[in-house]
Amino acid sequence: MAQAKRRQKFFDVEMPIIGKETQLYGFDIENFHGKTIIYDLTRLLRGKSVILKLKISVESGKAIARPKELLVLPYFIRRMMRKGTNYVEDSFSAECKNAVVRIKPFLITRKKVSRAVRKALREKARNELTAYVKTKDTETLFDEIIINKIQKTLSLQLKKIYPLSFCEIRSFKIEKELK
Repeated sequence: MAQAKRRQKFFDVEMPIIGKETQLYGFDIENFHGKTIIYDLTRLLRGKSVILKLKISVESGKAIARPKELLVLPYFIRRMMRKGTNYVEDSFSAECKNAVVRIKPFLITRKKVSRAVRKALREKARNELTAYVKTKDTETLFDEIIINKIQKTLSLQLKKIYPLSFCEIRSFKIEKELK
């Protein structure tokens, strides 16, 4: 007698960071453990093109997706660039309460500025972000980047050096989990 075929079906996956639920198609919910979902937040953030990478963990029969990486898409940054401006970018690791994270801030000045001003902006941004990240956990940081809280406070701090037309965290990624 022929063996009964297994059927694929849809399984719900919770994404508590954005308060939504999605569905994945597969044989068993256990197969999704450790898999990565890429979720587009463009509509949720009213046109700001952001991709959120989430890692699925299955706990007691429920699949929960936790954020792993947040990326602002390059075409959105190109759209923000104008003639007669300078941009400042950086990439550094910082330690927060429960992980080591890689942060890539991206700043656009209102006019052309000297290299010294760009360096001062880069160093001030790095110092402010590392100090801010130390006291928070990754879930809170992802949430604050999505609602634009970190970028707003950073922009206000950097305005003292030179006013910015654009202040964004281009990439925020968990490099290593700490126990």
